[in-house]
Amino acid sequence: MSRPAILDAFASHAFLQRLDDRCLMDLASGARPFAADAAASIARKGQPATAFYLIQSGTVSVGVEEDDGFNRFLTIGPGGVIGWSWVVPPHRWQFSCKADGPVSGLMFDATWLRDRCERNHELGYHLLRELMASVTQQLTAIREHPIRATLPA
Repeated sequence: MSRPAILDAFASHAFLQRLDDRCLMDLASGARPFAADAAASIARKGQPATAFYLIQSGTVSVGVEEDDGFNRFLTIGPGGVIGWSWVVPPHRWQFSCKADGPVSGLMFDATWLRDRCERNHELGYHLLRELMASVTQQLTAIREHPIRATLPA
């Protein structure tokens, strides 16, 4: 039995490449397309973290909003993810995220995703493993290039 084409398309995102077909199918059931225009706010520090994003095209700046404007410290590009705050109580964004230009990808409702991980511990384990790898990669990029960190390379 060959793998359905939808799984190949879904699994082509770098964050999902190590998930098995069963976990991919489970996760795919909650995927929704998203798009943002240039300069659109995707997340605001302190607001409820209601979604998790897989970036497929475009770039997103991660930073903090200050009196003198938006202070970017990281750029997330295609193959990257935005949003680990959906996992960590109290489920509030730790940083703000803005689209640098048109951005598109997949999003998952945070409540749905937490519930799905609670029901399917294998999926939860794999997502947390990949999320920790992503966070580690982000922190490394910031440490090595504190002004203009960009991911993935």
